[in-house]
Amino acid sequence: MEDGEKSTELSDGKYSTASPDINDLCSCINTKISYIKKSLQLRKIDQEPSLKTVLGKIAHEMFLLTNILNKLELEFHHQERQQSQLKELQESIERDYQEAQHLGENMPIHLPRAIPNSTVSLTVEQCKDVEAARGKKPAKDPKSIKEASFITAEEFENVPAYMRGRLSYNQVNAVIQEINKAVVSKYKIMRQSSKAMSSAIRNLYFRFQEEETKDTKGEFFIVEADIEEFTQLKADKRFHSILTILRHCKRVREIRGSCLVRYAVC
Repeated sequence: MEDGEKSTELSDGKYSTASPDINDLCSCINTKISYIKKSLQLRKIDQEPSLKTVLGKIAHEMFLLTNILNKLELEFHHQERQQSQLKELQESIERDYQEAQHLGENMPIHLPRAIPNSTVSLTVEQCKDVEAARGKKPAKDPKSIKEASFITAEEFENVPAYMRGRLSYNQVNAVIQEINKAVVSKYKIMRQSSKAMSSAIRNLYFRFQEEETKDTKGEFFIVEADIEEFTQLKADKRFHSILTILRHCKRVREIRGSCLVRYAVC
């Protein structure tokens, strides 16, 4: 044999010499012939009774698979939309954070001080009333807001020991001061013009009106919500213990009704 040739066994058992390119061509043709034979066999599969059941199952599984693929496609688009929305939300939060950080780093030195909840703005007419009331005694001024007087040391000593407990004279008078603060803040709001009220003050005003009853007419009273709104006190066990002392010393009295306890200034 010459170089570049090799022996190839033919179908009849004989050998012949051929180049590698011819062998590859023959292999490719044989493969295509095999595919054609298989295609011809599959064309007749539905004509064989033994294979009809298998073919039906395959068709059913293909149908189920198609439905699953459709659902996966819908879920993919849904997740894609959610991802886009989350990305927009993230960008919005980052912008807000950067703006807040910028404001924090560039805060003006001359900003006005925040007005605490207990401070209530007065109208011009009420300011005139306050100025006029300075030269008058509170008892003679019909527009004055009644406040509880402080407990004297002698009164405190006469309070039963079980009421006082570990409370001190200064602690009791400190609560009286906060109660007066809440009373004054409340009734300043009650005397404001509705046009001068902010939304938050107007909501308080409506609550104050709802808490009024025939028994509270002419009284100056507050409720626990006012204590927490206008002062730093908490309506806890200690606070109620001090209220017991104040009732005993006739600084406040309770007016009950509509499932609400009102503390009126005596």
